[in-house]
Amino acid sequence: MLRRVDLLSVVLVLSSFAMLTISGCSEPGTKAPPTSPIDQTPDSKTTSDKSRAAGVDSEHAHKPGEHGGIIVEIGRDNYHAEAVFEKGGVLRLYTLGKDEAKIQEVEAQTLTGYVKPEGGNESTALTFRPMPQSGDAEGKTSRFIANLPKDLAGKSLEVTIPSIRIGGERFRLGFKSAPAAHEEGLPDKVSGGEERQLYLTPGGKYTEADIKANGNMTASEKFKGLRSSHNARTKEGDKICPISETKANPQFLWIVGGKAYQFCCPPCVDEFVKLAKEQPEQIKEPEQYVKK
Repeated sequence: MLRRVDLLSVVLVLSSFAMLTISGCSEPGTKAPPTSPIDQTPDSKTTSDKSRAAGVDSEHAHKPGEHGGIIVEIGRDNYHAEAVFEKGGVLRLYTLGKDEAKIQEVEAQTLTGYVKPEGGNESTALTFRPMPQSGDAEGKTSRFIANLPKDLAGKSLEVTIPSIRIGGERFRLGFKSAPAAHEEGLPDKVSGGEERQLYLTPGGKYTEADIKANGNMTASEKFKGLRSSHNARTKEGDKICPISETKANPQFLWIVGGKAYQFCCPPCVDEFVKLAKEQPEQIKEPEQYVKK
């Protein structure tokens, strides 16, 4: 009988020890910390994952700049700039905040940049001089201006600025211009009776059904008020404009041959519709207009 009692005691002690081992080393009466929402959802990303996804090497869905230029990240989305390539070789750089809609004043400073033809090896030094806008504080500026070398004006370029001071920190930025072929190599926007003739009469792959699907309108009527943007910084898998081969904008969508095509701007829609009517064999399937 004594042996049975001793055996029962041993069993109870071992059972208690096992329970303590399973429950961990927390004190009696304490609860385990609640599981975070991230732990509860295995497929969700952590904040750091999202931050990396929004880093310099990713493609943001930036809207066209206020001046119709290219929006450029400074740092890991700390700030932004708008680069505007103007006719005559003038390059303007506007500094913006983390919110692209906000102007960012920076220390008035002369910036040294380097410019080269896209894909080229030799760079030319470029000086960006501060030119404050109305409302900029004394000693501050939100605009810089540089003059491109005459032999590079109007070409597709790569620009690098190794150092700009913002809020006591130094940043590096780089950007590309839109391809020159789109700026100068394409015909001007058609207008008036010629435009209506182009869009409202069928021909080749462009059918009556397409005209109806596009709202019985011309491109200038359908896209009135929308700002075009020529973003040459495409990455693999991006949809590209069939004419300029810059990044396509889903806002500029046109039906041809019963299929939806995306463009960068209305003049490219003009050119594509003309091609569909006059040389329909040149038209590819929409899925083929993708960056390889």
